[in-house]
Amino acid sequence: MAAGTIRYWAAAKAAAGLAEEPYAEATLADALSAARTRHPGELERVLLRCSFLVDGDPVGTRAHETVRLAEGGTVEVLPPFAGG
Repeated sequence: MAAGTIRYWAAAKAAAGLAEEPYAEATLADALSAARTRHPGELERVLLRCSFLVDGDPVGTRAHETVRLAEGGTVEVLPPFAGG
């Protein structure tokens, strides 16, 4: 199991009620599941529209179960932004 930081941006930050929090999970899927449990409601809906960076690399269409998280890593939660 890895430990690192999840950073929320824009609508995800508003829905979570904070800018960042720690994770202690091995995969992106598990970290997002834990975040949904901690912040039920709006964050669950926002995450459906988000893209993710793990340690600066886009996750893209990879299955979240296959994205391993590193010790001391960072997950960026990026909702769609207007204006490009």
